[in-house]
Amino acid sequence: MNLSINETLSRTMMTSVTTLLALISLYVLGGDVIRGFVFAMIWGVIVGTYSSFFVASTILLWLGVKRDWSKPSNTSGNQFANVDA
Repeated sequence: MNLSINETLSRTMMTSVTTLLALISLYVLGGDVIRGFVFAMIWGVIVGTYSSFFVASTILLWLGVKRDWSKPSNTSGNQFANVDA
């Protein structure tokens, strides 16, 4: 679980921060009509980021979901990786 969170931490944080930068600029520079919607979007990005780090891992541990490390990993490449052209 720790390895999975560490692998996705930087990608998730960069995505959240860049999205928040755009939303904050819309909140500050946008008009009154869009301000309520942008505030809801900002709140959603914050809650979603928190959820992807803390809530999802807790739920996986609670459900007992574990990876089977005895099986070889075939994640190198995609479905066309072994096709001779």
